[in-house]
Amino acid sequence: MNKTIIVGDVHGRDQWKQIVAQEKDADTVIFLGDYFDSFNISAVEQMHNFKEIVEFKETSFTNAGTDDQHKTRVIMLIGNHDYHYFPEINDSSTSGYQKRMAMVIKQLIGENREHLEVAYRMGEFVFSHAGISSEWLDDTVMDWTEKNMVDKINELFKYTPLALDYRSYRMLNSTEVIGSGGYGNESYQGPMWIRPKALMSVNKDTLRKKIIQVVGHTYQNEIDKQGKATGGRYYFVDVQETSQEYMIITDGQISFNKIKKKS
Repeated sequence: MNKTIIVGDVHGRDQWKQIVAQEKDADTVIFLGDYFDSFNISAVEQMHNFKEIVEFKETSFTNAGTDDQHKTRVIMLIGNHDYHYFPEINDSSTSGYQKRMAMVIKQLIGENREHLEVAYRMGEFVFSHAGISSEWLDDTVMDWTEKNMVDKINELFKYTPLALDYRSYRMLNSTEVIGSGGYGNESYQGPMWIRPKALMSVNKDTLRKKIIQVVGHTYQNEIDKQGKATGGRYYFVDVQETSQEYMIITDGQISFNKIKKKS
């Protein structure tokens, strides 16, 4: 049995510890990014929480009631609220950007960037912070295919991280320009920025048929577990402040659980 749990946008919160404790037999834990930028948690706490996630990634945890060490693969994806703190990115325009602590966070990101990636694939499931648009791939990633796109995106970020920045416009035929309406509601935005409606619309006849995308980024009241709005091809799981659900994939089968209230 292979069990994967998915943790939505963190923003300094330590609820992930409770999720991990509830799912002690998980083989993989995937964090969808946004470790920073909270309006009610201090930057110091955010950084401490990020360090604890890195430590969790580097080590293993013990199954309750046993002496066996259960090794867990931890995937840490990059969100837009992490991206702007990478040392080579000079963009402070994203909401919540912490100017006073930016240099310290940048140093922390720089020291741990080997733990971070943009996208991850597991069978038919593809995970990223906001979602992958076929239009963005056509514009940005050379010779991409459904099978190689995750590797190519991660390689692109490794060598050309600015290629994944927010796009304020899209060029057509080298002259015609499509302007951005803002907030990521454009089909040409990248995997840290695109919003759900644009993502589902642009992929209707392309990636939708080939992969299931699991993303955070956009605040939801609850996960569309029945696929009424998404057809079961997209799962938007940024719900840690609302329904406090999380997604579980066990041998390809999807289920959900909730963070239990502490007694």
